[in-house]
Formats: sequence, structure tokens, C-alpha cells
Amino acid sequence: MNWITNFVRPKINSFLGRREMPENLWIKDPETGEMVFHTELEGNQWVIPSSGYHMKISAKERLKAFLDNGAYELIENPKVAADPLKFRDEKRYTDRLRDYRTKTGLEDAVLSATGAIEGLPIVVTVQDFAFMGGSLGMAAGEAIVKAFETAVELKRPMVLFSASGGARMQEGILSLMQLARTTVAVDRLKEAGLPYIVVLTNPTTGGVTASYAMLGDIHIAEPGAVIGFAGARVIEQTIREKLPEGFQRSEYLMEHGMVDMVVSRLEMKETVARLLKILVKEKVVADPEMEVLPPPAEPAVENRPEA
Repeated sequence: MNWITNFVRPKINSFLGRREMPENLWIKDPETGEMVFHTELEGNQWVIPSSGYHMKISAKERLKAFLDNGAYELIENPKVAADPLKFRDEKRYTDRLRDYRTKTGLEDAVLSATGAIEGLPIVVTVQDFAFMGGSLGMAAGEAIVKAFETAVELKRPMVLFSASGGARMQEGILSLMQLARTTVAVDRLKEAGLPYIVVLTNPTTGGVTASYAMLGDIHIAEPGAVIGFAGARVIEQTIREKLPEGFQRSEYLMEHGMVDMVVSRLEMKETVARLLKILVKEKVVADPEMEVLPPPAEPAVENRPEA
């Protein structure tokens, strides 16, 4: 019996052997290069504590963080034709859909639910960029329309988190038709006198900004989000001019009146709740630590002799 093989080696291997480490234990900050512990980032709603950089977040994680107690009831997405144009590029469109459904656990790029925010019942829709870049196709369009119809039926405010590269090319003109359909759904919500708040996240581009994403009563953007129709490179090549620094970013758009406010994800729930309570004329409890500014003094009226 070889006592070294049978008794010593396992102990040496257990001490010196390579341990299996999770691949996502540390995440790199895209702006500063700092390595951030995964669990710390997850507990901070995927906002890097040191730099404030907002990483992409899944639709389910956003619903859990945004709604009271993380509780919500999903609105079932309507069924649509899976591949109406029989589209194929490097692979069949149906194969792409199957792969993304397996990867994300979603039926499509849109997830809608009913829930409450600080006690106020709402309907919320979230686009998940991980599903084909949050692209807008027939299934996503139907899901968004269904969410608006549910809000009208239940007489609840609507909150939508946009994250999309635009229309889904695999569905051609059928994808572009969703721009008009979702716009009509927004109009019906407003006709019912119900508030509609849009939270623009990174990125929100293409046909999404040409329809429901820019038709809200109030537009809030997360810091650093890219928001626009055409890409910056396409615009530069078209006008043959260098675009200004920060063009199409949240902060730039707020300065130029396209976005109402830029709010951190960590403060999004409280901000949206306060706005909704004002819009539905509910009593808002003021923050005791909030500084109250005195009303502006009336300008002095100059006494001029009458002509």
C-alpha cells in the first residue's frame, strides 16, 4: 500500500488545489476601471457606489426594486405570430427568439405588471435590453398596448421604463406599425385622465423615442443614459459637423428641454411616487429635512407720473 498516494496526496490537493471561483465575483466599472464586488453592486440596484455609473438591470430586478415590498402581479403578454415574415440572416429568427427566451427567461423584451408604489396602485412596464436589445416587435408592441389598456381598465397611473435600440428589423414594417399602435394607447390613457410617467434608461433610441417613450406627462432619465433617434455617428456623417460633448446624454437633454429631470436609480421610487401623488392630487407628506425656500419677493413697482 502506497501511504503517500492514499493518505497524503488528498490533503495536499485540498490545500494547494485550485478553487473554483465564480466568473462574476467582481465586476469592472466601465468608467473608472474599478473592480466592484458583485453582491455589493447587486444590493445597490446595479449602481456603482464610487462613480454612480448605472449598469443595465433586468426587468424582473427593476420591478422588485421599484414596487412596494418587491411584490407585483405580471400582466400576461398577448400571443402573436412568432415569425410572420419567415426572416433569416445568419440564423432563423425563430432560433434567435428561442435562444433569447432561454437566456433571459422572458417571452419577449417587455414585462408588464400591476403593483403599488408607496401605497399608490399603478401599472408598470419595463423593457429588458438583454432580450434582443429591447427591440420593439409585434410581441413587445402588444404587451405595451395591453399594459395601457389594463391601466385604463383599473384606473391606475402608468409608469414605463424604456430601454431599447429601436424597432426589430426581423419583423420589418410590422415592427414599425407598433409606433402608431402604442401612440394610440397613450392617447387613450390621457383621455381617461390618468398620469403617464416615462423613465428613460440607457439606451433609449430609434423608433421607441419616436413613439411612446417621448409622450409622457413627465420624462425622467437615469444619469448618463443615451437617448435619441439616430446614432451620434450617423448624425455627424449626415451634417458633417462635430457634435458637442455629451450629446444625446441625459444631462445634455435636460439642459436643452427634452428631459424634465435626471434622477438616480436609487432615488427613482421616491421621486416617481411623489410625482404621481401630485398628479392624482393625493396629499403628499413633505420631507421634514427638506429646505423650504421663501417665496420670491415681488418686484418693486416704479411710480411714474401719468402722461
